[in-house]
Amino acid sequence: MLVLFTSELLHFMSGEIVSELFVDDPGDQVDRIPVYLKLTLPRLKCDSIGLDIQDDMGRHEVGFVENTNKVPVGAEGCLFEANFLINKVPGNFHVSTHSAESQPETIDFAHIIHELRFGAKINNPNVPGTFNPLYDRKKLDGNSLESYDYVMKIVPSIYEDASGTNVTAYQYTYAFRKYVSFGHGGRVVPALWFRYDLAPLTVKYYVRRPPFYTFITTVCAIVGGTFTVAGIIDSCIFTASEIFHKFQIGKQS
Repeated sequence: MLVLFTSELLHFMSGEIVSELFVDDPGDQVDRIPVYLKLTLPRLKCDSIGLDIQDDMGRHEVGFVENTNKVPVGAEGCLFEANFLINKVPGNFHVSTHSAESQPETIDFAHIIHELRFGAKINNPNVPGTFNPLYDRKKLDGNSLESYDYVMKIVPSIYEDASGTNVTAYQYTYAFRKYVSFGHGGRVVPALWFRYDLAPLTVKYYVRRPPFYTFITTVCAIVGGTFTVAGIIDSCIFTASEIFHKFQIGKQS
């Protein structure tokens, strides 16, 4: 009884995470989406690397430096980290050497993506979804001629915890391609691109607990069922004992 009661109590307290989908964006009041990017470029020095941001609203920033951090890794690598905001319109951000004072002789954008997250971080591991599908994505077998392109579809997602607090995050899927790009002046300088577009749908996750009366009903069923089963077992044992006892008396006589 104690084990069953504890199990039902834990189930009632934790509840279950359910989701609903609707064509709306409850986060409309948020003009921009926070983005966190962390990756390693093992074949480019930190002095050559910069972040460029552009979108369909006309934004075009080359060499974005606010809230960025670059840490040398080994002889010629760099750990790049950035926090920035993007408008809620299609656009892209890319890591490039466009803002460098002098271009390196070899530009190799081999990379390891540690994290790419849009919006807030949801700390509940039970919430389903693909909030960081590029985690530990490695592309190290390229060459100095290739650009890399991640095309992402972002889905606004809201998580409402048990206390009623809402956390706005964005899950996404991606497609990948690598290519050598040419323009009118010849080969275009390689870069690591992240292109994005927002889906017109929103997913909401929230915790749903069963009604309290169902918990009471289940507890009563546990108590009554346990006593009933115990009574049946006791009756069976008593009956078997009586039959055995009569058999023993008959055998002795």
